Amino acid sequence: MKFFIINSFRLMVYVAYLATIIIGLLLAYYNAVPQKGAMITDLLGIEGSMAQVLSFVALSVGSWIIASVVAGLIVTILDIRDDINDRLPDARRDD
Repeated sequence: MKFFIINSFRLMVYVAYLATIIIGLLLAYYNAVPQKGAMITDLLGIEGSMAQVLSFVALSVGSWIIASVVAGLIVTILDIRDDINDRLPDARRDD
């Protein structure tokens, strides 16, 4: 049973990581299409194909960073929960 629980936590981290990157890439594609998002055009005043490339690169790198933070937070929260569960029997013990 412990094998399935540990692997389900790993699977949750992998799915969250990949989903965050995929959403970021879709957002990057949406912003790279002319006349749609125009994030770089609005922020920096750059237009044309250079704005599309910069928008796609910025959002792709941003999605990778956010995915790393999300995966790290999931692992940290699961580790804290595991530590609390390890200490619970000590709290219940009568001395």
